[in-house]
Amino acid sequence: MSSSDWHEVELTTHTYGGDSLGRLPDGRAVFVPFSWPGETVRVRLVEEKRGFARAELLEVIQPAPERIEPRCKHFGRCGGCHYQHMPYEAQLEAKAAIVSDQLTRIGKIEDPPVQPTVPSPLPVNYRNYVQFALTPEGALGYHEAMGNEVFRVEECYLPESPINQVWPLLDIEGLPDLERVGLRVGQDEDVMVTLESSGVELPELSIEELPLSVVHLSPAGGLVLGGSDHLVMEVLEREFQVSAGSFFQVNTPMAAALVEHLLAELEVSGEDTVVEGYAGVGLFSAFLAQRAGRLIAVEESAQACDDFEVNLEEFENVDLYEGAAQDVLPVLAEGARIIVVDPPRTGLHRYALDAILELSPQLIAYVSCDPATLARDARRLVEGGYSLQKITPFDLFPQTYHIETVSLWRKQDR
Repeated sequence: MSSSDWHEVELTTHTYGGDSLGRLPDGRAVFVPFSWPGETVRVRLVEEKRGFARAELLEVIQPAPERIEPRCKHFGRCGGCHYQHMPYEAQLEAKAAIVSDQLTRIGKIEDPPVQPTVPSPLPVNYRNYVQFALTPEGALGYHEAMGNEVFRVEECYLPESPINQVWPLLDIEGLPDLERVGLRVGQDEDVMVTLESSGVELPELSIEELPLSVVHLSPAGGLVLGGSDHLVMEVLEREFQVSAGSFFQVNTPMAAALVEHLLAELEVSGEDTVVEGYAGVGLFSAFLAQRAGRLIAVEESAQACDDFEVNLEEFENVDLYEGAAQDVLPVLAEGARIIVVDPPRTGLHRYALDAILELSPQLIAYVSCDPATLARDARRLVEGGYSLQKITPFDLFPQTYHIETVSLWRKQDR
């Protein structure tokens, strides 16, 4: 390899997305995966823009003193993990710094009140749900970090143990329209396999006499091929029905930590009306409803709404609206002292945020899984008269760049 094919770069900063930032000889920023600020590395450019470039890591010339040996043989090739070369405490510190950087640069909030990252009790084997892609040969695989090829996976240290015991035993007949295979573990270590297809033809799944639930998800809906159509998840001694197509937090102990944090910070009373947008199967609503005078929940997924009704059937002070937050929130006539939102990675829809500002609650709790879209929405919240009281990162996704946060916003007196 000639020197014209590679560059030697000194790295300076963690960035959101798992890369470290350095500078090329021409001054352009370059983003390097699987690296660490302070390291000197040799890289090859794989994408070039006018103001920046992305690179492939070829060699760590001068490693950071804290760098450790990754646990997984696929690290560096797999796009699932980004921080296995970093001790866990360093991962937590990096995530808090990234949240602060995003709020400062994008949200234009000076010195944001970012708290230390709340650690996961398990830095590995913490995921109650994992999703595999399929190789061209039909084997379970993950997407490569560089490019979009799927490679056959031989080990993974992110899923909970019951999932890791099951997935190597699955033998799935590949079909052109079979796109993803998901596994989720619930209460009593029950495991569900979901086969997601763009067509309706049923794939064949051979299991070695394992007691599994199997559901085929297609444009025609969900079809149970074996076992049950849902699992039961337990958080803070409360059970939640979660159907095959419904969302649930992937780190169960940290889901409990999120709930406890919200309850402590919001101090909900029987005089309060609470609105929750993007309510899912009712994880937060179930605990908020125990304290609020009234709870109004909004959820777009029909399947999640069905789960919500089962999970909160005991409450008479709860109203559930099925529909997109941007469609339902603008037509809510009732005022609410508290609004809780937990949107997808894309953040709040513009019309949903417009409606929240119009409803003008005293407190907003924003649960986010993407600090960049949170920072975008934060700027509008500030412009709308809200002050950021506190933001706490929660490490629901150890070994990866993903960051969950809970930010608390208070309406300012004019």
